[in-house]
Amino acid sequence: MRKRVIWLPLILLIGVVASVVFIFGKAHFKNPIPFQPSVIIPSVACPTDKDGDGLDDLKDIVAGAKAEVKRKPEYRSAYYQEGYPPENEGVCTDVVWRAFRDAGYDLKGLVDQDIRSNPSQYPRIQGKPDPNIDFRRVPNLISFFQRNGQELTREIKPGDIENLTLWQPGDIVTYGLPHEHIAIVSDKRRPDGVPYIIHNAGPIPTESDQLESWPSPMTGHFRFPQF
Repeated sequence: MRKRVIWLPLILLIGVVASVVFIFGKAHFKNPIPFQPSVIIPSVACPTDKDGDGLDDLKDIVAGAKAEVKRKPEYRSAYYQEGYPPENEGVCTDVVWRAFRDAGYDLKGLVDQDIRSNPSQYPRIQGKPDPNIDFRRVPNLISFFQRNGQELTREIKPGDIENLTLWQPGDIVTYGLPHEHIAIVSDKRRPDGVPYIIHNAGPIPTESDQLESWPSPMTGHFRFPQF
């Protein structure tokens, strides 16, 4: 009689567990969670290393952009007599020139020189160059990269290796009105291969999944240096 008392609760417990497994297992197979495979995108080797630090220029630009995220400068749009804002302040364009600086490029000097040589190619300046701010204007950077970089596809195909190989870390992407913006393509990608962007949209720079979702149309995708 004592053995029956011991085994009866155990049998009931096994029955309850089996019922729960059956019910939840049936629901899972009826509405399974979709499987998202990780898409591996090949890297493109950049042949130049401007500052000779052992990182090619594209990798160096990404490292510089990530350093800006770590520095956490506050978003502040202002005009500076010397051109450069203090290190604890910045906007989207400041992420770009600082990343280029870390790779060994003087983006301000390059933009200023190109404006002096080709003022008609820079409609944003309206014939009146201002070295204190020109290199921090998105339209001017678009003109510069169109003339001095490689212009690439703006099409994004999630999961498509051939298409996403054209989107390499260190590339530059720009967006138009109403939310004019510029960002650097990150080496971080979603499972479907679409990369994140590194940018400053306030209050501080971030690395975020907004390549496709920025609330303005994409106006450019560039690679610098051109190779």
